[in-house]
Formats: sequence, structure tokens, C-alpha cells
Amino acid sequence: MFEKDLLQDQVIVVTGGGSGLGRSMAERFASLGARLVLCSRRLEVVERAAEEIEASTGSEVLGLSCDVRELDQVEGVVTRAVERFGRVTGLVNNAAGNFLAQTETLSSNAFKTVVDIVLNGTFHATLACGRQMIEQGGGTVLSIATTYAWTGSAFVVPSACAKAGVVAMTRSLAVEWARYGVRCNAIAPGPFPTEGAFSRLMPPGVEEAALRKIPLRRFGDHEELANLASYLMSPGSGYVNGEIVTIDGGEWLNGGEFNHFTSLPDEQIDGMFEQLRAATRRR
Repeated sequence: MFEKDLLQDQVIVVTGGGSGLGRSMAERFASLGARLVLCSRRLEVVERAAEEIEASTGSEVLGLSCDVRELDQVEGVVTRAVERFGRVTGLVNNAAGNFLAQTETLSSNAFKTVVDIVLNGTFHATLACGRQMIEQGGGTVLSIATTYAWTGSAFVVPSACAKAGVVAMTRSLAVEWARYGVRCNAIAPGPFPTEGAFSRLMPPGVEEAALRKIPLRRFGDHEELANLASYLMSPGSGYVNGEIVTIDGGEWLNGGEFNHFTSLPDEQIDGMFEQLRAATRRR
């Protein structure tokens, strides 16, 4: 099904597209013929990603600075995309913020920061791109959710709350915007190693325990997620709407992502988070 022209003539905006899973999805889209608009708060990162993807795939890629917490900045991205490519046919809401923390230690600002990026940012991008898609007569919105959006999870309360909102928004708009030809779906990934988010969510020395929780006994490969995203962005998935597709090796069926940490003695939990904070400071 992944023929070279699968996404031909599509123009896809990817938030958080300069690195990690966002970049992996963007590279796959470009290899299948899509033209891309990548946005990130770090302009140098997203411009480098755009240049490298263009060089490796031959597809046109525009890299722009954007903080999804600010609606006017996202609207500016859509304006630039339409000026450059004439339309926007797809959006991938990938920009996120997350970290492991004992909830009683969180500040109000820490909670707000995650919710602003994950929930408000996803709404801003969806609203700005959705308005353009409605005007054009259709499009596809794909958001990155998480399995603990419906189960909850210890130690990631801000993210769990925000991602639950993303899931609710996805399902709500799948109904409301279907009459305009706009489909809304989401992917709920399990652990996929990246240099950024994954390192903040995997305390030193617990990788083996994390693997034991996954029935397939391995972490995800970026290509697997990118292929799923490509399918959901393609015409071949035209009757898929309002769906949250899980890709986690069966992990959530085996007890959720971080809840197993609560079975540890208090002193071990405290030590684990101290190690994580120390590792973060070194990076």
C-alpha cells in the first residue's frame, strides 16, 4: 500500500516536526510524495530538518518557527503554507511537553505549561488548519494522543489530563466537521525511543522493567509509527473517522505505562526521581 505517490499532492503541517517522532513521520510523508510545513519553537532545528528532508526525498519542505501555545503564530504558519503551496490538506498535532514527576511536588506553572502545549496547542493548530480545510472542502487532522489518556497514569498527571482532552476533541470534531469533509483521528503510541521526550520519561535503570511490561518485549520502531500515520493521512483510510489507534505492543492491556512504579517502596521512588532529575541536569 505504501506506493511512492501515496501522499502525492498533499500539503501536511507537522507541529513539533523538527525532531523525534515528528521528524520521522515527516520524512515518511515526504518519501510518499507529500509537501510539508514543519513548525517548532526552535527555528534552527526545524530549518535543518527541512533542508535534510528535502535533500533526501526531493519533496518541498518549509520549516517555520511557531509556538503552538499562541494562536496567532499557528495562524501565521497556515498563511505561509497557503502562500507557498496553495492549500493545507493535512495536520499532524505532534508538539507536546511531558515529564515524570511526583504530583505532590508539581507547581501550578508546571501543570499549566504541559496543558498549554498539549491541549491548547493542539486546539490552536486544529482550529487554524481546520478553518482552512473547511474553506477548501476537506482535509485530515491527526493528533498524537497516548494510551493513558483513557486509563490515567501515575506520575504524568498533567499530560494525562491534557491528552484526555485531545482525545475528546478528536472524537467531537470527527462528528462536527465530517460534513465539511474533514476527518479527525489520533494515534496513541507506547514507548518509542527518542533523544528528547523518551529520555525524560525513562528513569535510569528501569528500561528492563519497562520492556517486561510490553507483551512484545521491545520498544516501538519509528518507521512503524510513521507507516501508521501515513495510512491515516492517505485516501486509503477515507472511512476512518474519530478513531484512536493504539500502537504500543500491547502495553496498555498489561497495566498502563507508569503505574507499576507505585509498587516500589517510597524511598526507591524518591531515589528514582532524584536520578532522573540529575540525569536531566547533565543533559
